[in-house]
Amino acid sequence: MVNTATVSVTDPGSGNTTEHSDSDMSLIDAEEAVEQAHETAPMVQQSTDGVLPAESHIHSEAVDREEEAIMPQDVEAKSPSKKLPEPSTIASSTNDLEEEEGDTCTICFEPWTNAGDHRLSALRCGHLFGFNCIDRWLRGQGGKCPQCNKKAKRSDIVLLYARSLKALDTSDQEKMKSTLQHEQTLRRKAELESAQCRLQLQVLTDECGRLRKELQELKTLMSQQGGSTSHSSGSVPGCSLSHSSSQAQGRRYSFSKAVLVSQTGNCRVLAYCEPLSCLLASQPSPQATLIPGCGVKKISAVNMKSCQYVPIHTKQIRGLSFNNQMDSLMLSAALDNTIKLTSLLTNTVVQTYNTGRPVWSCCWCLDDPNYVYAGLSNGSILVYDTRDTSTYVHELASLGSRCPVVSLSYLPRAASAAFPYGGLIAGTLEGGCFWEMKGGISYRPHHLPLEPGGCTDIQVDASSRHCLVTYRPGKSSLFLRCVLMELNRVVQQDSLDDPACTCQPIQTFNAGSCCKLLTKNALFESPAKDGSMLVCAGDEASNSAMVWDAGSGTLLQKLQADQPVLDICPLEINQTHFLAALTEKMVKVYKWE
Repeated sequence: MVNTATVSVTDPGSGNTTEHSDSDMSLIDAEEAVEQAHETAPMVQQSTDGVLPAESHIHSEAVDREEEAIMPQDVEAKSPSKKLPEPSTIASSTNDLEEEEGDTCTICFEPWTNAGDHRLSALRCGHLFGFNCIDRWLRGQGGKCPQCNKKAKRSDIVLLYARSLKALDTSDQEKMKSTLQHEQTLRRKAELESAQCRLQLQVLTDECGRLRKELQELKTLMSQQGGSTSHSSGSVPGCSLSHSSSQAQGRRYSFSKAVLVSQTGNCRVLAYCEPLSCLLASQPSPQATLIPGCGVKKISAVNMKSCQYVPIHTKQIRGLSFNNQMDSLMLSAALDNTIKLTSLLTNTVVQTYNTGRPVWSCCWCLDDPNYVYAGLSNGSILVYDTRDTSTYVHELASLGSRCPVVSLSYLPRAASAAFPYGGLIAGTLEGGCFWEMKGGISYRPHHLPLEPGGCTDIQVDASSRHCLVTYRPGKSSLFLRCVLMELNRVVQQDSLDDPACTCQPIQTFNAGSCCKLLTKNALFESPAKDGSMLVCAGDEASNSAMVWDAGSGTLLQKLQADQPVLDICPLEINQTHFLAALTEKMVKVYKWE
C-alpha cells in the first residue's frame, strides 16, 4: 500500500526543486516528472557549459540508473512529514460555501427559483436577489443595494436566465397555484350567484304564496257576493241585464297612467301574468349593441311601474301566452323561427323549440298543459309536447290558403250541451278554422264560415264561448269591423257522422276607416259583474281604443291613446279592474271607476 508522500525533483541546470504529492498524482506520474526533469538537464548544460552530445548520453544513462534505484519507500522516507486534509472534507466545505453564497437570496436566505415571484434577479451593481425580496427592499429602504449600499431603483431590477443556475424548478407549482386561484375565484363567484338566486327565489316564492292566498280570499268573497246577487235577481226573471246596465251607466274607464316601454318603439303584443301581477309588453332590446334582439318589459300592475327587461328572442315577438297552472311560465313566438318557454320567476329561458319557419302566433292547450301550439307563416300549426324537447309531435297542415296564422286561441272542453267540444281556433288572413281535439294528438278540422279575405284577428272568450273576428276595410265595407260570433254545432244529415262545428254572427261593431297594422282586439266580461260582455278594439284613424257593449252593440266610450293601439289586455288587481292598451312606445292604463 502506497502512503501519502511528497516527491522532490531537482532541476540540475537551474537548481530548482519541484515537490509532488501522491494525493495529486500517482507513482507513475512522479516517475514521468523525474524523467522529464532529467531529460531537460543535458539541453541546459549544452547551452551553458558546452557539454558534448556523448557526455550528455553518458550522463543520461547514469540518471536512468539512478531513477531505477529510487523506490517508493525511499521517496516516502525522504519526503517531509506533512498531513493534507481529506478530499471529502474539502469538497463538503466547498459545496456548503457555494450553496451559502450562490444558491440563496441574501435577504431572505431562501433558494432562488427560475419562475414565480422569487425568481433570480440582479441590480446594476451585479448582486443577486429574489425578485420579490429586492422589490420590497427598494420600496422601503430608500433605494440602495442591501449588499454594497449603492443607489438603486426598481427599474434597475433585471431578471436573469443563467444556464448554470441551480434554482428550484417551480414552474409547475406556480401554474398549479394560478389554476387554483382561478378556480377559487370562479367558485366564490358561483357561490355568490347561487346565494343571490336562492334569496331571489325565496322572496318571489313568498310573494307568490301571499298573492295566491289573497286571490283565494278574493274569489271566496266574490263567490259569496255573486250568490247573493243571483238570489236577489232570480225573483224577477229577465230584469237582471237591464237593472245591471242601468247601474253600470254611471261607471266607466278613466285614464290612470302611461308607462313608457321603449324609446325607439316597435312594441307589438301585450299579456298579463296573474301569479306575479305584472304586465308583459314586447319590445326591442334597449341596449341593442350589448344585448341585441327582442324581449319583454315587466310592468308591475300594483304600482304601474316598469320593472326590468327580459331578453328572449333575436327577432320581433309576435305572440305571448300563459297557461292556467299559475306557474309563471310564459310561451312566446317570434319571427326568429322559434317558440320559447320563459320562467318569469328567474327571468330565464327554460326551453326553446326551433320551428324552421317564422312564428306568428302561439297558445297553450288549456285541457292538457303539456301541449303548446305554434302558428307558422305558411299556414300550418305545430303541436309541441313540453316533455319532448327534440321536435314537434304533430303538424296541423294548412287546408287551403298558405297565409300566416295570425292568431291562435284554445277553447277548453265544457259540459255544455250547446257546444261541448274543446279545441284550437286558428285565424289566418284568409279565414278561420276550428281544430276539434278528439283525444291525444288527434284533431278534426272544421272550417268557420268567415268572409273571404281581410281577416286580421280572432279572439275567443272561453267562458261565454264566443269569438270576435276582426276584418280590415275592403270592398264590402269601408270601415274596420269587429264581428261577434257564437260557436255552435250542426247535426249532419247522416247520423253516423259527428256534428260539424260552425259559428254565426251576432253583433257587428264599426271602427275607423284606416287599418295599416295587424292589431289585436279584446272580448271580455264587463267589470260591472252583470253578466254582460264588452268589446274593445283599436281605431287607427282616431288613435284611440273604442269600447262597446257586446249585447246591445252601443259604443260606450273612446279611450284616447295618442298613437295607434296595437294590443288590448283587461286585468284585475285587488278587486280593481283595469284596461291596458299598448302602443308602439307606451302602455296606457285605464281604470274602471
